[in-house]
Amino acid sequence: MKKVAFYTLGCKLNFSETSTISRTFEDKGFQKVEFQDTPDVFIINTCSVTENADKKCKKIVKEAQKINPDGYVAIIGCYAQLKPEEIASIEGVDAVLGAAEKFRLHELIGDFKKESSGKVTEKIFNTSIDQKLEYHTSYSINDRTRTFLKVQDGCDYPCSYCTIPLARGASRSDTVSNVVAAAKEIAASGVKEIVLTGVNIGDFGLIDGERKSSFLELIQALDKVQGIERFRISSIEPNLLSNEIIEFVASSEKFVPHFHIPLQSGSPKVLALMKRRYKRDLYQDRIKTIKTLMPHCCIGVDVIVGHPGETDEEFLATYNFLNELDISYLHVFTYSERENTAAVDIRPIVPQHKRAERSKMLHILSDKKRRAFYTEHIGTTKTVLFEEEENNGLMTGFTENYIKVSAKYDPLLVNDLKTVSLIQINDQMLMEVEENQEVLIHH
Repeated sequence: MKKVAFYTLGCKLNFSETSTISRTFEDKGFQKVEFQDTPDVFIINTCSVTENADKKCKKIVKEAQKINPDGYVAIIGCYAQLKPEEIASIEGVDAVLGAAEKFRLHELIGDFKKESSGKVTEKIFNTSIDQKLEYHTSYSINDRTRTFLKVQDGCDYPCSYCTIPLARGASRSDTVSNVVAAAKEIAASGVKEIVLTGVNIGDFGLIDGERKSSFLELIQALDKVQGIERFRISSIEPNLLSNEIIEFVASSEKFVPHFHIPLQSGSPKVLALMKRRYKRDLYQDRIKTIKTLMPHCCIGVDVIVGHPGETDEEFLATYNFLNELDISYLHVFTYSERENTAAVDIRPIVPQHKRAERSKMLHILSDKKRRAFYTEHIGTTKTVLFEEEENNGLMTGFTENYIKVSAKYDPLLVNDLKTVSLIQINDQMLMEVEENQEVLIHH
């Protein structure tokens, strides 16, 4: 029996697709193993959002060669779509598959036998992203306590800094009925929480270029699925996060009070340079609406520092805007130049040392925001879904509103929803729970 191992770089969407692809290998008789277990086949699912992701791919290929020099190495994902020839030139790579081909690994490659000739260029399978791409239902399972369920792929937004439309193609979605069916399959496996993922999930409903349904209709249908205790919405664009969606989440018992809403910049000028589809006032209004209906809601924010045209004054506008917003944490990205994007022609360019300084300032602000949000909830009772990993006799999990909790490890708590009292924040910025309390199963 051949052994196969997977390595995933990037977003939750990549994790859902890797998991789905791994199940096709198991169906074909492969044994799924860890990277270090001398697999016969290595599948590396790549990201290309930043330059670091590209470098990390090369590093992982080298690692695979050390583990098994005779192992077959296939590279899939966004980097594979954008720069197939560059990947093909990496020593040790046997096949490169783009966005349309990654779900056809067995059909295109066959026996996964390493060629002695080393003619990797014959093993590039890469369809032009301009062609109509199929939609592939994907979800992760048996990888983590929570499952990532893909509901949408691709993006029609031409943001100046982003390569994702080039890597994943036009916006396209699953049907509501297919997503509901997948959620029922996941529920049957015993999973308690599903995270909805996609490139631009608020744009859900486009099938073959036509609007067939909406994201609101999707979450209304999922809310009725039996067996799933929690649904969590991953990143959603502020212009697509309607008041109706916010109101529905506020009234739902299954959709948790947690939103992740990309801002990218708090400067009106930089937002325009980025070609974002909203203004600062709309973003502020969305936060206010959420907090009015759900004061306990956790709100995460994506922000990019160092985009071309971001002066010191523009960055301070972003910093001050974020500082005043009632948000819970930041995901900070340092801008990196990407080929074939509009941003590479924008001036002035921000020096690398300034990008690093600005990133550090926002990371400190994020810690401040997270601590303030956690502190608000000390003394409250929340429901935690505990994860399987053990670390020095402790385990962690997340409350419904995304507070990370630490507790003494107990295998009976894994993948169960438990009601706990939050008592204090420790040095690792984890919320500790009351010891020796009667832990109640949440039904």
